Amino acid sequence: MADPMWLNPHAVRDALRHEVFAFAVSDPEHIIVRRLADDLSTYFGCRVTADPAAASVVLRVEPGAPPTAEGYRIRRRADTTVVSADTERGLLYGFYALVRGRLAEDNPGDLDVSSRPDQPLRMLNHWDQVDGTVERGYAGESIFFGVPGSNDHAHPPGGFPVRDLDEPFRGDRERIAQYGRFLASIGINAVVLNNVNVRGKGTQLIQLPLLGKVREVADLLAQFGVRTFLSINFAAPKKIGGLSSSDPLDHAVRAWWRTVADAIYHEIPDFGGFLVKADSEGEPGPYEYGRTHADGANMLADALAPHGGLVIWRAFVYNSHQDWRDRATDRARAAYENFKPLAGRFAPNVALQIKFGPIDFQTREPISPLIGQLHATNLIVEFQITAEYLGHQIDVNYPVSQWVEVLRHHTHTEGPGDRTVATIASSDARVTTYVGVAGVPNVGMDDNWTGHALAQANLYGFGRLAWDNSLDAAQILEEWISQTFTGIDDDVRDVLRWILLTSRETYENYTAPLGVGFMVRPHYHYGVSVNGYEYDRWGTYHFADRDGIGVDRTVATGSGFTAQYAPALRHTYEDLATVPDELLLFFHHVPYTHVLHSGKTVIQHIYDTHFDGVDTVQRYRERWASISGRIDPATHANVSERLDRQLENAVEWRDQVNTYFFRMSGVPDLHGRTISA
Repeated sequence: MADPMWLNPHAVRDALRHEVFAFAVSDPEHIIVRRLADDLSTYFGCRVTADPAAASVVLRVEPGAPPTAEGYRIRRRADTTVVSADTERGLLYGFYALVRGRLAEDNPGDLDVSSRPDQPLRMLNHWDQVDGTVERGYAGESIFFGVPGSNDHAHPPGGFPVRDLDEPFRGDRERIAQYGRFLASIGINAVVLNNVNVRGKGTQLIQLPLLGKVREVADLLAQFGVRTFLSINFAAPKKIGGLSSSDPLDHAVRAWWRTVADAIYHEIPDFGGFLVKADSEGEPGPYEYGRTHADGANMLADALAPHGGLVIWRAFVYNSHQDWRDRATDRARAAYENFKPLAGRFAPNVALQIKFGPIDFQTREPISPLIGQLHATNLIVEFQITAEYLGHQIDVNYPVSQWVEVLRHHTHTEGPGDRTVATIASSDARVTTYVGVAGVPNVGMDDNWTGHALAQANLYGFGRLAWDNSLDAAQILEEWISQTFTGIDDDVRDVLRWILLTSRETYENYTAPLGVGFMVRPHYHYGVSVNGYEYDRWGTYHFADRDGIGVDRTVATGSGFTAQYAPALRHTYEDLATVPDELLLFFHHVPYTHVLHSGKTVIQHIYDTHFDGVDTVQRYRERWASISGRIDPATHANVSERLDRQLENAVEWRDQVNTYFFRMSGVPDLHGRTISA
């Protein structure tokens, strides 16, 4: 039996044991209502009656009543609670909000609360391959694809072994239904099933017979309010359509995509649309034909528009053929340079999906300058829940605080005090329902879903923050702990809270300092390799030499990247006197003796943080060991094993990084600690 994460049916049943549920809906056969009614009685073990007058909790759909946009209202008076919404999806979210409150032991007195999502589209982009592997997946095989009954850990993350399966779908309906419950409980309303790097049989998911299997998954997820999307290969007309071209302005190509779209919607009437990665990392795109990204996206939008479908076009596009000796070229500039000239030229049912930072989900980087400067364009901000650069779900890392910082960041594109990242999408959009946030999830076929049991908090945190941008990382964590670890004592809660809330800083301390970015092992992106990417074509350099470290991205002397920001941010990042310490090396190349705002030199900061990071992980192990026997044994064993591996990893990072920079700088540690053997 797989771990129920934060939705333990026994805990939910206990929390609702005194309640009797009834529905007051005009369409009791609606797929969401039917699923919720069935889950109430058979999964959660609650009592359900057909008579609202005999119920203590009434679940009511009131079309046209506030709150709208998938929102809900929970009112409690005396012995009766009414959960109401104007849509079935809103009712589903209202029910899980009720569960969340009961597991948190809310005051049982009178209550009247309303909630509606801050982001219209709250999406997960799976990077699952049809052979069952998951690119950058650290929790086993895909829950959608692969051989039934298997969870093959033999393939390295990011690998693409080929299993030429006639039937690539795993077909584990129970697993997908459980996943649907998780998603509904945190407000996720869209899922992309397959990886943006669409290869092999993945290209054929948009056609029968595989489309029929997509329909089965889509029908199941729809019961939990989740619309299904597919990633597509831009060159599909050539690869599987028998055409000689994939030119977006070619009439035959456009007609082919319209036929494909018609067939998809015949099978899946509520299909969401396409996610596209084009002209990036070797993937095909419109540049091959001398066309723009707008040309490519709008061609697909034309095919989907009659059906209400959305084209999500990733802005992760850059020239990867860089030369480390040429410091004028800068990968960080690519998204802005490719897409800023196209603002307002995309169809109303196209949304640009932009990674929150200009590089690639690093432990620390600034927001993308493209955010806030794409007027009259639908925008989706992309985050990574799976820990590609954040410890592979081996090292504990709760990055929700980073996402909070991003969403609350002011771009200053309209002067001081202007809109935050969280509000920019909807206010700049052409169609507000086509904007929001997307996350690359961290689930797989492992028994506990996420490999590291504590990494469940990251998936939970993304969903809750996507719904309510006002929540902070600590609030979300308290919710997750209350629902996941029922019956624990205060000391156990304190240990969980302390480890997770300090984990992001701890990981940053012993890995990449001051926003410098990549120092990871090539391809795997786990473990230290100070120069692993320093001389290759991917443009992820730190430029450390005997005189200093960091990437000069200033207008005055560097790549000019800072010019892409609004004036207030440009001046902040350009000036050594005002750039934040945590981003110093992202924007500047400085001597090792440069003094930070903290009062330390850069080299001493590197030494201190790497020693501190290891020390903190050692304390994680000690405190976690102290709660043995007071928490679920499987969870305790899982986290203990991961903390042992994390300590080995942290020690390796500390020793290699400190040794490298001691030898490079020649500056000893002020505290006389042993750095290089």
